[in-house]
Amino acid sequence: MSSLKVRLEKKKLERVAYVLKCVAHPVRISIIDLLEQKERLSVSELQDILKIEQSLLSHHLTNMRDKGVVDTSREGKNVFYFLMDKSITSIIGCINGCRVF
Repeated sequence: MSSLKVRLEKKKLERVAYVLKCVAHPVRISIIDLLEQKERLSVSELQDILKIEQSLLSHHLTNMRDKGVVDTSREGKNVFYFLMDKSITSIIGCINGCRVF
């Protein structure tokens, strides 16, 4: 009989799977990477950097906000996005350091 066991709690596994599903898109990973570099960015700043249509960017940001990955703050007419939990940026570090990709 094997002495192997699952090292993560069920709730943690569910949260990890939930977050990974949410960020499993190149645009969303790029947004996380950008928000790691600069703590907060406006939609127009993100759009300028990513070179994608505002409607597509808004779709991704809304999805990420609904899932609790990012949140917003408002200053006048500008809405700024920031990461809710910076530990998610370790995913980017793992991807960058992985020899498989």
